[in-house]
Amino acid sequence: MNEYLHIALVLVVGFVSLFLMTKFLGKSQISQITPFDFISAIVLGELVGNALYDENTGIGQMLFSVALWTILIFTTETITQKYRKSRKFLEGDFSMVIKKGKIDYQELKKNHMDLNQLQELLRAKDIFSIRECEYAFLETNGSISALKKAPFAHPTIDDLKMKYPKVHIPINLILDGEILEENLGNIGWDRENLFSELEKKGFKDEKDVLFAEWKKEEGLYVQSY
Repeated sequence: MNEYLHIALVLVVGFVSLFLMTKFLGKSQISQITPFDFISAIVLGELVGNALYDENTGIGQMLFSVALWTILIFTTETITQKYRKSRKFLEGDFSMVIKKGKIDYQELKKNHMDLNQLQELLRAKDIFSIRECEYAFLETNGSISALKKAPFAHPTIDDLKMKYPKVHIPINLILDGEILEENLGNIGWDRENLFSELEKKGFKDEKDVLFAEWKKEEGLYVQSY
């Protein structure tokens, strides 16, 4: 029984400590993950895993390790924010793998990437033939940023000489059958206004609504379960 309590305690403490660490370090750790960040995640998982199954590693050692690792990551992030010249060394740099429509084989080789991998990443950018691509950059997180050649590029509003449409942010009013009261106030509505609009859509109870959003000039959109 004590063994199960130990495992439960380590998991709870590890979960809380890692959660606090991600909150402290910020969203860039997830949204812009680099090879170094990936290794960091593996190391942190090992720290918690060791505390679970290694009798010589306790909760105190685990917390110390996570705290020290957090400090090291935070220090690295601080250095790259304050000193621009350090970014290339600590974060890496992008590579131009296609330049003026031509594949740079040396850059591919330098980044240990083959042509099949390059084509796969280009297809994710809606480029199904290399002849459609003018420039392509391999970013530090392993993704591709691509610029199509002019004949294959999507036309913009300026190209078509159209008027600019107004841009409005859609606001969620109901999620999973629950009314988001704070968002009603943002559009100047109360529950009475909401239910009046819901009745027009054939709904009498918010519990029947999976998702409802409001957008200026388009009104209320409602979807049931």
